[in-house]
Amino acid sequence: MNDTVSSLATLVADAAAAFDAAPTPAELENAKARFLGKSGRLTELLKGLAALAPEEKKAQGARINEAKQQVEAALNARRQALADAELAQQLRAEALDVTLPGRTPGQGGLHPVTRAMERIEQIFGSMGFDVADGPEIEADWFNFTALNTPQDHPARSMHDTFYVEGGYVLRTHTSPMQIRYAVQHVKRHKHLLDAGLPMPEIRVIAPGRTYRVDSDATHSPMFHQVEGLWVGENISFKDLKAVYVDFIQAFFETKDLEIRFRPSYFPFTEPSAEIDMKFATGPLAGRWLEVSGSGQVHPQVIRNMGLDPERYIGFAFGSGIDRLAMLRYGVNDLRLFFDGDLRFLRQFA
Repeated sequence: MNDTVSSLATLVADAAAAFDAAPTPAELENAKARFLGKSGRLTELLKGLAALAPEEKKAQGARINEAKQQVEAALNARRQALADAELAQQLRAEALDVTLPGRTPGQGGLHPVTRAMERIEQIFGSMGFDVADGPEIEADWFNFTALNTPQDHPARSMHDTFYVEGGYVLRTHTSPMQIRYAVQHVKRHKHLLDAGLPMPEIRVIAPGRTYRVDSDATHSPMFHQVEGLWVGENISFKDLKAVYVDFIQAFFETKDLEIRFRPSYFPFTEPSAEIDMKFATGPLAGRWLEVSGSGQVHPQVIRNMGLDPERYIGFAFGSGIDRLAMLRYGVNDLRLFFDGDLRFLRQFA
């Protein structure tokens, strides 16, 4: 009997030592199998009870069961120890150092093109111009025909146009707002026109997105343009020059530049001119740069506004906001504005 007790005590000690030596749960399960598995040492002892006499079987079974409980207790203790160690390691890996300063949320900023657009609106607003907005999917009438560009007019080939089903286009310029704004203006003041009285002048800019099939370092399929229109009874080319020179000087915050009007052709103005500018100082000094198209509003366009071209006259211009932004901020590739590269955009935040 003493030999049996000693043998069981040794077995329990061996099991506890094997469990303590297991570094992982998988190896612990392998150690468990050597003692409690189908062919384990304790399992074999239990199988041997069948050959004993009833009285001896009862006593020996009690001793083996007690040893089994001790082995299972050692097994469970090691399982818990391994689980606690794994949890502690996970907590250490995920620990937060609360003494470190917190992460401040990122500060957003306006896109450089948006900055340029807001600056343009502010400058012309100070000159008494309204700001108008209109649809980007435009009817052919407003985008072409009402601007003296009928269906068979060769000037349509000047625009690489995105056409939309149903007779619509993605507007190729913001000039359609000339007609839209003017027609509404005339409707509001029709009672004055009917009475032969002078109508308040039309003075408006229309900034916004426009679309043409074009893409390179200085052109984008989607770009931004600002259309300007001033119509009254006595608005001359001289007024166009005065307004645009004042605008350019205010936009670039310098009078150290030159402006020239170069004869050109647009179907909706007559006479027409390209507007070029040249800086006197800086990296672009001495180079003429095209910044706008302009001209006196064509008489047919005045008629399409619902006005008498014998009485009303005016000027219009269209400037690329992206190009003005490139010149103001020293950007040499238009695509940088639309790539979404935060390294570039953070410079303007």
